[in-house]
Amino acid sequence: MSMAEWENREVFDIDVAASERALLRQSQLTKPPGSLGELEDAVVRLAGMQGLDCPACDKVHITVFAADHGIAKQNVSAFPQEVTRQMILNFASGGAAITVLAKHLNAHFEVVNLGTVTAIEHPSVINAFIGPGSVDFSIDEAMSAQQLEQALKVGCEAVERAKIKGADLFIAGEMGIANTTSASAIMAALLQLPGEKVAGPGTGVANEGVKHKARVIDQAINLHSNSLTSPLAVLRCLGGFEIAAMVGSYLCAAEKGIAIVVDGYISTVAAYLAIQINQDVINWMFFGHHSSEPFHRYMIEQLNVKPLLDLGMRLGEGSGAAASVSVLRLACELHRNMATFSDAGVSQ
Repeated sequence: MSMAEWENREVFDIDVAASERALLRQSQLTKPPGSLGELEDAVVRLAGMQGLDCPACDKVHITVFAADHGIAKQNVSAFPQEVTRQMILNFASGGAAITVLAKHLNAHFEVVNLGTVTAIEHPSVINAFIGPGSVDFSIDEAMSAQQLEQALKVGCEAVERAKIKGADLFIAGEMGIANTTSASAIMAALLQLPGEKVAGPGTGVANEGVKHKARVIDQAINLHSNSLTSPLAVLRCLGGFEIAAMVGSYLCAAEKGIAIVVDGYISTVAAYLAIQINQDVINWMFFGHHSSEPFHRYMIEQLNVKPLLDLGMRLGEGSGAAASVSVLRLACELHRNMATFSDAGVSQ
C-alpha cells in the first residue's frame, strides 16, 4: 500500500440514529438529566460507534507494540536500551502492569516486537521484525519509507485480529526506551514548537536531562526541516516502529468501525498523527486518561477532548487506557440496567 493510500483510507460512519436513541434512553432513566455527567456522554458515543441502543465493552483487545530507538544513543532516557527487550519478556510472562490489567479485564492481550537491538525468541511474543530498532534521528532519518509502510501494516494486522475476535474496544500500548523523545520530536515538528516546549521527564530524567532532550529534538528538526512535509514524513523522519504501528492501528480501527481507547502521551502522539492524516478518526476515539507527562495536557486541549481518568499516571504500555475501561463498563451497565421513569412508576 502506498503512502497516498494510507492518507486516503475511509472511516466507518458513526450510527447517528443509534446515538440519538441512546440519548433518548438516557433522558428516560430515573435520574435528573445529565446527572451522570461524562458517563452519559461516553455511552451515547459508544452507542453510535457500535450501532446499538445499549452498547457493551466486554471484549477488549490490547496490543502492545514494542521497538528500540536509535535516539537512545544520545542518552535521553533514564533507563538503558536493554530494558525494551527485558520488558517485552515481562509482558510475555504476565508480570507487567498492562498484563495484570488485561487479566483483570478478561481482555485479549498480545505483545508485538517490531524491532529490538537484541532479537527475541519467545512463543508469547508476535515477531514482526522490521529491523534492529530505528536509526538515531538526530543524525539521519529514523526509518526508510519501506520500514514505515511495514510498521503501519503491522498495526493494521493487529486490528484485523481484534476484528476477528469480535472486539468491542481496541487499545494500543507501546514499549520502547527513548520513545518519549521520539514522540516529543514529532509534536515539535507538527506544531512548529521548540524542543523546550515539548520535552518532558519521560522515564524520569532530571531537569538537566530534559534540557538535553530538548536540544537533541531541536538539532533533529533542524536536520530534517526540508523533509517534514506531511504527517507521515514527520513520522518517518522522527518516529519509531512502535509509534508507526499505533498510527496504522488507529487508522484501521476507525476504518473497520472498532472503538479505540487511547492511552497516554505517546499513544496520544500516535492518535494526533492519525487525526492529522484523517480528521474523522477522532470520532472513534476515547481518551483514557490525563498523563502526568507535561505536554500531554496541551495536546488534549488542542484536540478538545475529555479523558476519562486523571490519576497522575505516566507508565505507558496501554495501562491508563486499560484502567479507564472500567469506567466505560460502568457507563454501559447504568445505561442498560437502570429503570426508566415509566418502569419504576416515578414521576418525571
